[in-house]
Amino acid sequence: MSANPEVHFDGFADIFYAYDFNKPTASYRQPFLYNHNRHNEFNLNLGLLRASVEHGRYRGALALQAGTYASDNYAAEEEVLRHVFEANAGIALDRQTKVWLDAGIMGSHIGFESALSADNLTLSRSLLAENSPYYLSGAKLAYTPTPNWTLAALVVNGWQRIRRVPGNSLPSFGTQVNYAPHDNLALNWSTFIGTDDPDATRRMRYFNNLYGQFGIGERTTLIAGFDIGIQQQSKGSSRYHTWYSPVLIARYKMHDMWALAARAEHYSDKHEVIITAPVGTTGFRATGFSANADYSPQPGVICRLEARWLKGQHNNFEKGTAATASNLTLLSSIALRLSR
Repeated sequence: MSANPEVHFDGFADIFYAYDFNKPTASYRQPFLYNHNRHNEFNLNLGLLRASVEHGRYRGALALQAGTYASDNYAAEEEVLRHVFEANAGIALDRQTKVWLDAGIMGSHIGFESALSADNLTLSRSLLAENSPYYLSGAKLAYTPTPNWTLAALVVNGWQRIRRVPGNSLPSFGTQVNYAPHDNLALNWSTFIGTDDPDATRRMRYFNNLYGQFGIGERTTLIAGFDIGIQQQSKGSSRYHTWYSPVLIARYKMHDMWALAARAEHYSDKHEVIITAPVGTTGFRATGFSANADYSPQPGVICRLEARWLKGQHNNFEKGTAATASNLTLLSSIALRLSR
């Protein structure tokens, strides 16, 4: 066990340009997207500065952010907190450091896609990831009985909330079970139980996120994921609205510098629990396909190009000042990661 803590500093910047063929007139491309969500302009999706400390008995991290991701995804938070990407501290509760208690603002235990685009198989995030929590605020108790298993339980302020919804006195809860027997296999089941309403109109929400990540040979990675959630139709009701989303992503590394990726996905939220459809339509249901090309000339640098097509059952996508049933976008990015 290290007697002295290790301090690390990291930086990340993701500069992008997107062309949305729907040519939306709003400041964002589509209201249900939170990354690379500007049309026909160069912009910063996420700029991040992070300091962290690691010790055998304690750990902590503070990260500050700027960019369109922070503006869009943290719009419901107090203005000063919109620039806080991460702020947490943790302690080991046993001598073997198998049990950790962490508290603060932290990345969500839900999903396989990070807010840092360089960590993901595709440049844009799946609809599944964009519409489930990226971050949480609360406490997390994690237990690693063996190197292959991680179990966690969480008490948090709500569904992607730094502060609780005004008028809500009920904390939310989460669990995670992760099994990773070797580098080429990881299986995960995460849950959320809570509400995103004040007490007067409280509707309970129950959510499951499942995914498997598989390495096939030395060059191919496959991810299969599925989200499903239910929420009470009204306070005290025994009737529920359901939403769900399957996704399949494959990436092939042709060379140390080059990789290709493809994604197929579907999102169904016919009662608009998570995604609000444009005025004049009812329910959000869409199927999407995307193709990616990645070029990494140096470690820590990645240049990416993506074409993404979404097809809705109704007019689910903004087009100019109206709405339409499909959306085609070309997206490019240069991301840089620094660490010392």
